[in-house]
Amino acid sequence: MKLEKELVAASSVPLVLSILSEGDSYGYAIIQRVKELSGGKIEWTDGMLYPVLHWLEDRRMVRSRWEKAESGRKRKYYTLQTEGRQSLRAQKEQWTVVTATLNQIWKPQHA
Repeated sequence: MKLEKELVAASSVPLVLSILSEGDSYGYAIIQRVKELSGGKIEWTDGMLYPVLHWLEDRRMVRSRWEKAESGRKRKYYTLQTEGRQSLRAQKEQWTVVTATLNQIWKPQHA
């Protein structure tokens, strides 16, 4: 099953904020976490993730920093900020309303 591009885009901000609420992370690890959480059904690319991270950074929801990994390479880590935590709370409320509504209409009808 392939998810619609619009659905993937709409869910990207709450997914990234939720993952960062678990702790600081870097791009590749975020991509892998989304894949893991979705059972492999959502596969993001760098080209999809990094514009979202930059958008969040521009809005001061996340902050980034460079760190040297054990391999010696530098990685850009992202940290959830207060604005991001507030946005995540609002996003959770909104998605809860949407999913509850869809679940109601989609539940099997008993005649």
